[in-house]
Amino acid sequence: MELTQKEERLYEIMKGYAKKDICIAFSGGADSSLLLKLAVKCAAPGVRVHAVTFETVLHPSCDLDIAKQVAKETGAIHKIIFLDEFEDERIKKNPKNRCYLCKKSLFEKLLAYADEAGAETILEGTNEDDLHVYRPGLAAVRELGVKSPLAEAHLTKPEVRALARKEGISVANRPAAPCLATRLPYGSELNFEVLKKIDEGEQYMKSLGFEIVRIRLHGNVTRIEVPVAEFGKFMEQREAVLAKLKELGFVYVTLDMEGFRSGSMDVDAHDD
Repeated sequence: MELTQKEERLYEIMKGYAKKDICIAFSGGADSSLLLKLAVKCAAPGVRVHAVTFETVLHPSCDLDIAKQVAKETGAIHKIIFLDEFEDERIKKNPKNRCYLCKKSLFEKLLAYADEAGAETILEGTNEDDLHVYRPGLAAVRELGVKSPLAEAHLTKPEVRALARKEGISVANRPAAPCLATRLPYGSELNFEVLKKIDEGEQYMKSLGFEIVRIRLHGNVTRIEVPVAEFGKFMEQREAVLAKLKELGFVYVTLDMEGFRSGSMDVDAHDD
């Protein structure tokens, strides 16, 4: 199916959902931002569009500010809900189904907010590509009856970005920003202070010009992922990066020779 046809299909889907008040799980990334922009655009007269962002202990510190800015750009009603995932001991233990547990907790709170706000439909930003990789959280989305318009229209991530650029969305090219728990192997108990240091290290590297970076921790070994094309730039900044990470308390610091790989901690996640 051509992108033009998918775009038309997405508009049809969004017009159907936007006949009544709707709630969108809004992270400030390209997927949910496209959904939010189209929801506001397609909403029938008098329909309220709610963008709900979760402020959590497991997400990068910069996410909230970006979400606030994009929500303001669209003109949607923006609600921020705080959630401490560490209150759930199951999540804190970081099991292989952690993403499912987190998603279920988040969306149960979103359903409660939608009920209070009188919004009948809840939408989230899963796209077609997400359906073909390890995404245990999708089960929670389906169980709770949350709708995924981008996946319904069979839009891939590059196509989502293309449409977001067409709509003039400021975060159209923003790299994905998965939760910080993905920086630790499954079974490694989550620790707020450790995750805070990882976040600080990544934000520092981004300040040096690395748009895509992951700092993953395996005990005392810190594994840095950046795109292979940026290895040269990394070596130029090696001493500065090493000094910062040592200052943060990381012991052995390595560069992953395979480069950045989304979900690299999931390599063995579904062997059982």
